[in-house]
Amino acid sequence: MTVTPSPRVVVLAGGLSHERDVSLRSGRRVADALRSVGVEVSVHDVDADLVPALVQLQPDLVWPLLHGTSGEDGSVRDVVQMLGLRLLGTGPRESRIAWSKPIAKTVAARAGLATPEFVTLPQSLFRELGARQVLDAIVHRLGLPVVVKPSRGGSALGVTLVTSPDALPQAMVDCFAYGDTALVERAVAGTEVAVSVVDTGDGPVALPAVEIVTEGPYDFDARYNPGRTEYFAPARLSARAAGDVAAAALLAHQALGLTGLSRTDLIVDDEGTVWFLEVNVAPGMTETSLLPQAAEAAGLSLGALYRSLVDAALTR
Repeated sequence: MTVTPSPRVVVLAGGLSHERDVSLRSGRRVADALRSVGVEVSVHDVDADLVPALVQLQPDLVWPLLHGTSGEDGSVRDVVQMLGLRLLGTGPRESRIAWSKPIAKTVAARAGLATPEFVTLPQSLFRELGARQVLDAIVHRLGLPVVVKPSRGGSALGVTLVTSPDALPQAMVDCFAYGDTALVERAVAGTEVAVSVVDTGDGPVALPAVEIVTEGPYDFDARYNPGRTEYFAPARLSARAAGDVAAAALLAHQALGLTGLSRTDLIVDDEGTVWFLEVNVAPGMTETSLLPQAAEAAGLSLGALYRSLVDAALTR
């Protein structure tokens, strides 16, 4: 692979989503890591000054580290490509597919991955059919416990584990605070892991799985505030299970047409079945994020890994 000397990279971080602060932290850490290996980096927010800045700078590469709607639904990536600039990571079309959890789960299931049974319900349906009847139908169909989450979104915002029928109405209210469509899926008990996939030019490779252990839900606070969650990198899995989750993440990455890097969230149940939950095309890069932990578990320098991702994107 040809290595581009001293590439100029613009990292996009911030935006107006609920995950703005996380994105800013991710952007700063990636920029620092790239500078440590000789990459010229500037970090830009997504605002009215972005397009003029990109036109003026004409960077070699744009790395979107935006979480939430505009960063992961393909829209900002569309704009970058319309300006004739190269992207690091998944393109707009594939990002839109991965961003929709119901569509991503359907694609994963068609590729052969197990995924918990689910229903997708817009907020308007509850007004039209009556909330009680719809909620009763959910419990009848899926049983309990279930997980309620926005059909699009990240960082576990609006996500609730529901163990009793009485808690379901509030869970729906909390979910609709972050989006107008809810995904309700049967909860699966087991070991929760995240598997990051990176492609530094020789094809996608799964990094060691990271196991997530937390008291209570793995919510926004548990993800980004140290102390709430314990991580094991690599995950405490058998060799067979470790291979299975790596294969599942690679299959999801390829089936969804993802590029550069991704992170797949999975659960391994007591029977050893690997369940696909969702995939992220813009994994967090903060001090508690899972991809950096996986890279370090693999013995990789973050600066060297990020530089390899940049070089691969420039030669792809």
